[in-house]
Amino acid sequence: MDAMKRVLALAAVSEAATGLALVIVPSFVGRLLLGAELTGVSIPVARVTGLSVIGLGLACWPGGDADRGLARAIRGMLCYSVPVTVYLACLGIGRKWAGPLLWPAVVAHALLSFLLARAWLKDRQSTGQKAPCRVEK
Repeated sequence: MDAMKRVLALAAVSEAATGLALVIVPSFVGRLLLGAELTGVSIPVARVTGLSVIGLGLACWPGGDADRGLARAIRGMLCYSVPVTVYLACLGIGRKWAGPLLWPAVVAHALLSFLLARAWLKDRQSTGQKAPCRVEK
């Protein structure tokens, strides 16, 4: 692996790890990064941000084939959109954090997830790729 791929891999891993920490312990990450506890609505916002950063890390993981960039981007967006759909729906069901655009956002993410999954499956059939959230070696 050349130096640029190593740097990209380091960036991808560190971003995905930060995203995972934001999903699991958002207040702790807020305290470490910002010097203050995250409370109230900042907790779900931090978790959605964490999911997007995980997707970014997966999308940026260096692969062996330069032409696979689009497939990696689809994988990253799919790994973001599906959990965000589920998480936003859970927020709506709990009704503690439910604004007027929450359910339209859930529907939009569900539709986007469906379209991304369909594109991923089509690409997978043509190239023999593995699971969408799996990091390529």
